Amino acid sequence: MNSINILAEFREKASLVSAVIHEADTIQNAFRIALSLCKKNFIIASPQLDNSNLSLLEKLCIENEITFIKDSLRQYTNGIDMGITFADFGIAETGTIVVNSDSEDKRLSTMISETHVALLYKANIRATALDMVDELSVLTSKRSSYTAFITGPSRTADIERVLAIGVHGPIALHIILLD
Repeated sequence: MNSINILAEFREKASLVSAVIHEADTIQNAFRIALSLCKKNFIIASPQLDNSNLSLLEKLCIENEITFIKDSLRQYTNGIDMGITFADFGIAETGTIVVNSDSEDKRLSTMISETHVALLYKANIRATALDMVDELSVLTSKRSSYTAFITGPSRTADIERVLAIGVHGPIALHIILLD
């Protein structure tokens, strides 16, 4: 399958599981898309950004009157509106993102926020999980590795088959595809 078909399938499958797909040509524009989903006084967590991206997001948050948290997320477990992370890979077949979350702060930003925004480079989308066996081996090679496969926002259904969204994680998943 060529890259255009893989990308189209990823968009389709992610949309089917209620993920919202956006596209951005730069990290700065990706951050702007994420912030456009926010209201004033929102709290955003984005741990483990490199220094240039950290400075950029922090500046944009200040301009938009949004509180920005970069670490110690355990202190905010009742009040993070949005978590922004980089996804390591995408799986087109299921619309899944793969996030290496060895850091507790990164895990928390994907699980305790109301909205999870994942930044994913198009070049890192694979047709199937089997197409990334070697890459997954590298991600999971550390003894304490924690790699999450995220397919849409959190959802569960009880015995009566009543669907509940956001019970065990974010209510919304936005994936921003980057060139």
